[in-house]
Amino acid sequence: MTPPERSADHRFVITLDEVRAAAAGLAGITQRTPLLESAEVNAHFGGRLLLKMESMQRTGAFKIRGAYTCIRLLSAAERARGAITYSSGNHGLGVATAARLLGSSALLVMPGDVPAAKMEANRKLGAQIVTFDRDLESSDAVVERLRLETGRIVVPPSADARVLTGAGTVALELHQQAQDAQADLDALLVPCGGGGLTASSAVVMAALSPGTAVYAVEPDLFDDTRRSLDAGTRIANPTGQRTICDAIMTPIPNALTFEINKALLTGGLAVTDAEVRDAMRFAFEHFKIVAEPGAVVGLAAVLGGKIDITGKTIATVITGGNIDPQRFCALLNQPE
Repeated sequence: MTPPERSADHRFVITLDEVRAAAAGLAGITQRTPLLESAEVNAHFGGRLLLKMESMQRTGAFKIRGAYTCIRLLSAAERARGAITYSSGNHGLGVATAARLLGSSALLVMPGDVPAAKMEANRKLGAQIVTFDRDLESSDAVVERLRLETGRIVVPPSADARVLTGAGTVALELHQQAQDAQADLDALLVPCGGGGLTASSAVVMAALSPGTAVYAVEPDLFDDTRRSLDAGTRIANPTGQRTICDAIMTPIPNALTFEINKALLTGGLAVTDAEVRDAMRFAFEHFKIVAEPGAVVGLAAVLGGKIDITGKTIATVITGGNIDPQRFCALLNQPE
């Protein structure tokens, strides 16, 4: 795919100034997570690899950034009604934490096959949980039904401008940290589910570093964004498939983020579950970090040769680290 022309003049549902305002609103709430680099790993690849460690973020994932920004910008009356959202785990943790900090409450609609540890973590934060069958029901339909019944305010995982501005603060920080490290980014690889982090990162990079190619990275059985980018229109994933990357198992790119991604992304990359397990091992062995499967798809793309890093500088976001020890060990010890 030929990279699109990009400039700071693009205006979609969010702007760089709005992302900067979100960053100001997150001061004292979220952490400025590290950007890791290893001389030994760089020598191995023949290029520079940078890891933006959102697994070290409050709640263990980047999602708190968008959730808090959205709920903070609600009126007092809206916060009193409470928040409702769909989540496979990490966004729910962000919404539940933000709601508690801002004097609101959270109702989470979660697939019934989400790892039990993620559900329990959300319950400990005071969230109510309603489960559904992702093969038989639409998450949007379940959320809408419960919204009408409860009067709660929807805080979507990505299809909301306020959520996107919060998510964009990841790329804002990453760009500044790369500059501090004298790293001129050739590419940014973003784990992609609904496409919110990807879209907001693309907006930030288009404004601050238009020469940086931005890619969505997905599991190969859930590569709806990659296939949709190739087709120029949204294409859904087949039902009934599974991946170990539960955090980014989404049915179809949402309309809001896809329009941004279609205009600004260089393309999409897809990785197998086996490549994801290899990336989890690599991250643990070489960077001493624990990451959940969906968080390392960008690293998996580099390790799997899906993008050439030789002589280049490539960054990726390690989006979350919410995985229980038993599952982490089981995935790492599974035969290749």
